[in-house]
Amino acid sequence: MHDEKLVEKTLQEQLIFDGRVITVYHNKALLPNGETAMREIVAHPGGVCVAALTEDEELLFVRQFRCPYEEVITELPAGKLEKGEDPLKAGIRELSEETGATAKTIVSLGKLYPTPGYCGEIIHLYLATGLSFGAQHTDEDEFLDVLRIPLAKAVEMVMADELRDSKTQVAVLKVARMKEQGLL
Repeated sequence: MHDEKLVEKTLQEQLIFDGRVITVYHNKALLPNGETAMREIVAHPGGVCVAALTEDEELLFVRQFRCPYEEVITELPAGKLEKGEDPLKAGIRELSEETGATAKTIVSLGKLYPTPGYCGEIIHLYLATGLSFGAQHTDEDEFLDVLRIPLAKAVEMVMADELRDSKTQVAVLKVARMKEQGLL
């Protein structure tokens, strides 16, 4: 592909905020037509999301309060990458911390760009199977409930707008498609 005609070049980068989770920049960009534009960019270390499928074809979900929406959200186990952390190891860690589950097999379901218009976050999606269960060990500031929802019901919930989290929607639909294709 010849995408050069679409590429912008950053001319100037100004740090606005450097926080625990995100860093915000106000950048000046050179556009393909020679003009300039200002861009607000959120840098994020990335995250992981794990679709953990039981032998009974149930997915493990967590319900937790999410401050930006001021509501309790149902989503697949997920978490933020630590700086330089291997995404697969982070997925294994998050699944164990949030649900107490460990998996015999974890495979990649690809990457997701949740908000490419202003944020550089990349979420690594995984499918975990061959589950065994132990104790949850959530973070000190993490309060959540674990649910098991049949895969077919989870697909219905995505389509009925009952699961609004994008990483959860994508992973649920990818797992369902793999099941339809006989890959599971």
